[in-house]
Amino acid sequence: MYVGALTLDILLGDVRSLKQKRSAVRPVIAEVQRRFPGVAVAETGNQDLHRRTLIGVAVVSAEAANCREVLEAIERLVAYRPEIELLSARQRLYNHEEED
Repeated sequence: MYVGALTLDILLGDVRSLKQKRSAVRPVIAEVQRRFPGVAVAETGNQDLHRRTLIGVAVVSAEAANCREVLEAIERLVAYRPEIELLSARQRLYNHEEED
């Protein structure tokens, strides 16, 4: 079993309030959930900043290659949205044989 994690650091466009930020972030999360129903996705950081957000994604698979493929597809999906700028993306892959 493999668990893939993706952290997306995002700069939002012309956002002046946390309410506007929620309106910008919610559709991104919803689209990822719609296109990839087996993944978990949430805003995981920078909740108090107006123009920045961190979105975390997790996927579980029997194969490492499948985890990477799904995470890369999600990264591309988010990167191509015109209203946001993807500043960085970090992928991590864990397997059941790793010890804490």
